[in-house]
Amino acid sequence: MRAVPTWIDKVHDRDKIEQCIYDLAFKPDGSQLIVAAGNRVLVYDTSDGTLIQPLKGHKDTVYCVAYAKDGLWSPEQKSVSKHKVSSKITCCGWTNDGQYLALGMMNGVVSIRNKNGEEKVKIERPGGSSSPIWSIAWNPSKDEHNDILAVADWGQKLSFYQLSGKQVGKDRTLTYDPCCVSYFSKGEYIVMCGSDKQASLYTKDGVRLGAVGEQSSWVWTCRVKPDSNYVVLGCQDGTIAFYQLIFSTVHGLYKDRYAYRDSMTDVIVQHLITEQKVRIKCRELVKKIAIYRNRLAIQLPEKILIYELYSDDTSDMHYRIKEKICRKFECNLLVVCSQHIILCQEKRLQCLSFTSIKEKEWLMESLIRYIKVIGGPPGREGLLVGLKNGAILKIFVDNPFAITLLKLSTSVRCLDMSTSRSKLAVVDEHNTCLVYDINTKELLFQEPNANSVAWNTQCEDMLCFSGSGYLNIKASNFPVHQQKLQGFVVGYNGSKIFCLHVYSMSAVEVPQSAPMYQYLERKMFKEAYQIACLGAFIRIRDLRYLELINSIEERKKRGESDNDLFLADVHAYQGKFHDAAKLYKRTGHQPRALSMYTDLRMFDYAKEFVGSTDPKNSRMLMTKQADWAKSSKEPRAAAEMYLSAGEHLKAIDIIGEHGWADMLIDIARKLDKAEREPLAKCAAYFKRLQHHGYAAETYAKMGDQQALVQLHVEAHHWDEAFSLAEKHTQFKDHVYVPYAQWLAENDRFEEAQKGESSALSLLAWVRWPRVGPEPVTSPLVRQLSVSK
Repeated sequence: MRAVPTWIDKVHDRDKIEQCIYDLAFKPDGSQLIVAAGNRVLVYDTSDGTLIQPLKGHKDTVYCVAYAKDGLWSPEQKSVSKHKVSSKITCCGWTNDGQYLALGMMNGVVSIRNKNGEEKVKIERPGGSSSPIWSIAWNPSKDEHNDILAVADWGQKLSFYQLSGKQVGKDRTLTYDPCCVSYFSKGEYIVMCGSDKQASLYTKDGVRLGAVGEQSSWVWTCRVKPDSNYVVLGCQDGTIAFYQLIFSTVHGLYKDRYAYRDSMTDVIVQHLITEQKVRIKCRELVKKIAIYRNRLAIQLPEKILIYELYSDDTSDMHYRIKEKICRKFECNLLVVCSQHIILCQEKRLQCLSFTSIKEKEWLMESLIRYIKVIGGPPGREGLLVGLKNGAILKIFVDNPFAITLLKLSTSVRCLDMSTSRSKLAVVDEHNTCLVYDINTKELLFQEPNANSVAWNTQCEDMLCFSGSGYLNIKASNFPVHQQKLQGFVVGYNGSKIFCLHVYSMSAVEVPQSAPMYQYLERKMFKEAYQIACLGAFIRIRDLRYLELINSIEERKKRGESDNDLFLADVHAYQGKFHDAAKLYKRTGHQPRALSMYTDLRMFDYAKEFVGSTDPKNSRMLMTKQADWAKSSKEPRAAAEMYLSAGEHLKAIDIIGEHGWADMLIDIARKLDKAEREPLAKCAAYFKRLQHHGYAAETYAKMGDQQALVQLHVEAHHWDEAFSLAEKHTQFKDHVYVPYAQWLAENDRFEEAQKGESSALSLLAWVRWPRVGPEPVTSPLVRQLSVSK
């Protein structure tokens, strides 16, 4: 990461006195910057730093500025209500949905309140008033399951909390007093500044990544331009500094495995053929990555980690740590071999074992521009090295002497060697691709407009190079075949070309028909057949596509002839799901598109495909999405989706099993009284959860008096039971008999003897023969009647 200054301004008043910049705010579209400078508010054009206008009218210092995102507001009260707090408020921030307000206070407390000002959560930071909360910010990411609050205090700590007040992770220790914490628009990074006279970039988890613009005074405020990588700083001495952050690509490639840095602290290894990915969390800034065969090297600020694959399986994606080199290295390039790492430091190459012992060192005559491992036995691999002065060398890690292969007149940008090690392709600084015979040093051919080059690993005479928005494929000495392609070619394997475009690597399937026909025209049938076999599914053992081909052939035999439908299936197999859905719709096979999206868990696309005019399919989608959420152990989301789909019974089962009584009573209150089965299930869960009030409310809504009586009896709510028994005399048996047994079990014989309305009636009901429940035979009840 590099911070490049875009523009800088310094604010003075009329007397040339520096005006402290206390706060900054961007217009939501990022076109303007609002600055609190002394007792004035300044408006800047962010593109070039020109002052648009100063806003006057304040007689005292302006400490805070903010810009409304939409300008819409809805007053719920005629007057603004005021609330007393226990300490001075230093900062505040609304959650993304505007439902809660977090207040940072001088006494080290964070108070989270609702829109009415009622305190819902109180967070007390260690240190109390000696650690005042100086800045807070909510993560704006829509991908986070919980609202996350970043808290910076003057105990020199950065901490994170959920809306519930639960701390996320551990405190991050700072080396300065933080004055401002600010998130990037998508919440992936944090910028923080303070008494160390600079701003620093952090991950969303609080891992420091680097400095952003050192200043000569305290940096009081920092803000990130919306939806961009621009950061602005405001300083004590009136300086406003606007920077662009440039995130370089850190990556490595070996055949069909591509490793790249993600979120600055993670490494993702991608299998370009199977599209499998594995994430390795390093929790530190990843500086360099190298990959070779079953080895993966990751350079961190203070160490290098060496990983290896668990097995020799070509599709295995499980890595484990093999070695740790606990030393700090400064290098331009990093290469890993089977038993060594190679560090490139300007003109110097160092070969180190995995135990950090320096075994070899090579000093070049010019700066090293390109380095690549070209294979070899373990511990004896060869390296291809290109220098700025045009020299191309081959180095073996077990040999202290470098071998000069060629000497060009211009600097080397890219190199690759053919599979037989007999031809060398070079891209020079003039964007010319030159191909040499290594043995004779003869220039075989050259092509213009190239920025990268790669030989085909399965065909000796085929190479490709990219440049000027085109991919160029050349077979032998035939004319070049072109097709449009953005990016840099980094690999060529069979019929697949690996292309890096901006930050993403993709495997592009390239038709080989053009070079094949070129060979056929020259009667070179052996070479033509070799090219025709490249990428053939039977040869690369791609069973999925073979099954698809067999399926299409069988369907054609049965009389199917809709090529658009066949093409839709092909698109689906290729991962072009939206194109497949369009073709399914065109051919009248919408259910196939829906099944495809739901099987892939692409429910948002499925809903978009169905639209709002098909309630039946919409409910079906909601049910399937809920089933998936349930199986993915996301019960709350599953319950909400079942409710949206009208599957009340399934939703009630999930909610009841998890004991979410508040959610359950909301459902019971919204259900119609005629929906007896879901209401009865709600009431049963309330009984199990000991929420008798909710259960009684539900039974009353159903009009089930017998169940209501039984509920009061089981809960020993005798007053309510007697009241119901008086109104509905047919239930007296169900009340007084259990009451008698309960009195006897609790040794309350005298109480039973006193009252006429309860005990006398009770004994009458116990002794008098009647039709109804079985006669009472409990010894305790008989004892009560004898006592009477």
